[in-house]
Amino acid sequence: MHPTVVPPGTPRRTGGPVREHPAARQRADRAHRMRAADQARPWVLDSLVAALVLLSGFAGVRAGAPSDVFGQAAPVPAGFTAATAVAQSLPLAWRRRAPLAVFWTVLAVCLLQVSVRLALRSDVSLMIALYGVARYADPRRPHLLLAAAGSLTAIILVVFRVPHVRQATPFALFFLCCAAAAAIGLGLAGRSRQAQLTAMADRAVRLETERDQRALIATATERARVSREMHDIIGHNLAVIIGLADGAAALATASPERTAEAMRLIAVTGRQALSELRLTLGTLREHPPGSASGPDLNPQPGSAELPGLLERIRAAGPHVSYTTTGEAAALTPGLQLTVYRITQEALTNALRHAGTATTVQVTLDASHGQVRLTVEDTGPPGGQPAPARDGHEGQGLAGIRERASLAGGTAHAGPRPGSGWTVHAVLPVPGWQEPA
Repeated sequence: MHPTVVPPGTPRRTGGPVREHPAARQRADRAHRMRAADQARPWVLDSLVAALVLLSGFAGVRAGAPSDVFGQAAPVPAGFTAATAVAQSLPLAWRRRAPLAVFWTVLAVCLLQVSVRLALRSDVSLMIALYGVARYADPRRPHLLLAAAGSLTAIILVVFRVPHVRQATPFALFFLCCAAAAAIGLGLAGRSRQAQLTAMADRAVRLETERDQRALIATATERARVSREMHDIIGHNLAVIIGLADGAAALATASPERTAEAMRLIAVTGRQALSELRLTLGTLREHPPGSASGPDLNPQPGSAELPGLLERIRAAGPHVSYTTTGEAAALTPGLQLTVYRITQEALTNALRHAGTATTVQVTLDASHGQVRLTVEDTGPPGGQPAPARDGHEGQGLAGIRERASLAGGTAHAGPRPGSGWTVHAVLPVPGWQEPA
């Protein structure tokens, strides 16, 4: 995961002067390294525990004569004592992989020792195995209860059957029961701690995945927005340039003056398209705060720029009329931009598909909490239908619907009866209330 960035001036939270002490940090680092090494090679620690238990068991055999936990001689052959010490110690090397099998094996060996009235120092393996059951066994099954019951049985038999232990029955019973309870408690605490760490790791992975998904969604949304803006800018201006170029080519010989005017309009339209394209692409670049090379934050076009848009379309040839009612200038900048882009795309489609000889009617009504925009064209000359738009929806019409949907409204486009095309959009005005 990426480190959290702390804003300047924010007080840093620490663990206090004790945890910030170099010795405390050194111990914490050492514990962390040991824990990481144990997780990487758990068999090393398990084998070391088994070896230590085995050595303590052999320490109970002195000069060939076995002794019990109190150091008193016991009438048991040394070979039997050594064999039971080995049988108690070696299974501990598998206490994590097979905790139940290890516990029942160690318990059986302990009961075998009790049957001959013997208790060795290696009997501590029973507590280690009990800890393993509490720590690593399946908690959904009653393994721990059965293991506790078996351990209690072995403790009672040791206290009342081994001769030298029986001499201190209250103390021995109390000590052994406390040891069993401590083994179970430590095992459950370790299991709880491990579950907590696992849950925290899973949560961190989940949060990182959600962060990456949010970044991907934001990237896709931004790409769609930029694609929509560039489509509207480039598509509209290229359609106007193409119309002007066709008109200039037709008037090249008949009216050189009008040809020069058309070429001038082509240059103006090209410069405007280049300026809008630079503005759109400039917002995508990262600029440091206060940099003089930042993007030119010009205001986005709105309803006030609609007459200029219509003039550029008229210059390309179509006859365009514009009717507006209500207070379009009082709309929010975002809603005005939506109206402008939908009108721009509808006029571009009319110029591209119906040609330069069509007639376009633009009607804008901003009243009663809604904005109703209608763009109609009469189609190609002669009343012929426009086959390029029949039954085919390009990126422009999809962009119109998407813009209207983002503004909370709807947009419909389709052929008019007879000839031509109609684009109609209804957009709600945010914050508008019906007068009393």
